[in-house]
Amino acid sequence: MYHHFADKEALGHAVIDDVIAAIMREKWQLPLQQAENPIDALIAIVRSTSVEPELLARGCPLNNMSQEMAPLDEGFRQRTATLFGDWRRAVAAALARGQRRGLVRKDIDPDEIATFFIAAYEGYLSLAKSFQGASGLRAGLKSLAGYLDSLRPPGAARGRSCRRRSIERSSA
Repeated sequence: MYHHFADKEALGHAVIDDVIAAIMREKWQLPLQQAENPIDALIAIVRSTSVEPELLARGCPLNNMSQEMAPLDEGFRQRTATLFGDWRRAVAAALARGQRRGLVRKDIDPDEIATFFIAAYEGYLSLAKSFQGASGLRAGLKSLAGYLDSLRPPGAARGRSCRRRSIERSSA
């Protein structure tokens, strides 16, 4: 290990810079940049969140690094803050594009919603890790999807995944 990294901090910094940053780009930034409808994209990402016990036990790698290492090392703090900032900007930019396209309510502040969304999402993941159970996470993710759905303008069409769930509910 010390052949490639000067110390444990350098290894940890590399994990954030290379591994966690790539996960964030794949899961959040790229799908949001490519999305026709940001609300549909966010709901799809939320619904794709794994509730498998082994993943719940580990929690979110970015949040773990932020909570555990940022107070101890300025390099960790800066790196995790940068990734959270990139995530927030990606969500806010997608919501702003959605506003311009008439897909997101005009009366919301994309930056405020992005910050709230990330805090709620990470909070639900942290609770699931703490409780070691998926039921609270499932309920939280369902609530988040409902909240995101409420950001649509009145009368706006819902995405296929949302329509499918509405059809399934009405036929039940």
